[in-house]
Amino acid sequence: MARSETIREGGRDAALVPIATRSPRRRFVMPRGDMLVAILALLPSMLAVGVFIYGFIAWTGYISMVNWNDSLPTYVFVGLRNFQRLFETERFQIDLRNTAIFAALFMTQCIIVGFGLALLLDQRIRGENVFRTIFLLPFAVSSVVTGVAWRWLMNPASGINRLLEYAHLDFLKSNWYTSPRIGIAAVTIVATWQMSGYVMALYLAGLRSIPSEIREAAAIDGATGFALYRHVIIPLLTPVTLSAAILLGTYSLRLFDITVVMTSSGQGFLTDTPALFMFQTTFQSNKFSQGSAIASVMLLLALLLIVPYMIVSTRTEKNN
Repeated sequence: MARSETIREGGRDAALVPIATRSPRRRFVMPRGDMLVAILALLPSMLAVGVFIYGFIAWTGYISMVNWNDSLPTYVFVGLRNFQRLFETERFQIDLRNTAIFAALFMTQCIIVGFGLALLLDQRIRGENVFRTIFLLPFAVSSVVTGVAWRWLMNPASGINRLLEYAHLDFLKSNWYTSPRIGIAAVTIVATWQMSGYVMALYLAGLRSIPSEIREAAAIDGATGFALYRHVIIPLLTPVTLSAAILLGTYSLRLFDITVVMTSSGQGFLTDTPALFMFQTTFQSNKFSQGSAIASVMLLLALLLIVPYMIVSTRTEKNN
């Protein structure tokens, strides 16, 4: 607050002149009571996250810029040479292409199938709980078990091809993940089977959160059937779609276990992924700096998905 004083000039009062006073300094107050208990309870978790997540991320970034590409540690700084060598590697170029194809097909399939299943359950059908459990069951199965089962189903000599042969649909038979024409696209079928139930749960929760008054108002305005979903329901589910896209996109970047169990990288890297390349480079070839460079690129690609989403979400919350 500013205070005013009267200055006397020649026995007369001059204009009031405001004189700024210093604001009191804020003193540090030790947390007490519930605040102290909350800090002490969260402190171990915060330390663990700081060391085992952010600390290891920083260490990985440092290792990616040294010349530790042997079993013995070497900390000679080489800058971005490992990244340059990485992007010149044909296998990594194939891996990036496989990841782009997988992400595009996988996200599209999961969103379409998940949204369709959610619409089905939103009709309050009889036995909804049973169907919901069936749709969610693949998500509860581990990726290793999923890969083993679908490796047999997609075996060119058995599984799906044998069923198609019995049904006299031989023209639909395929070599699946061993085919140079399909390759990584066949793996998206397996991943969609496992993850579409989870996307269904997201969309079903979004559909059930839409007030009935909005549907009734849209019906009064003439928006029924397909028009209702096109102009009202789907726009309201945009946040759910963005969340699903982020989750599915990060899943695509870290794809590892299904491809390892189902396929092998000895067929021209048809189903190879950056995660598999990173594992083999780091732990089988002892090229730790090169493997750290692959991990750093994967992290940067994930940040390209997550950071814009966080910015949009933060701005939306502030506007609301």
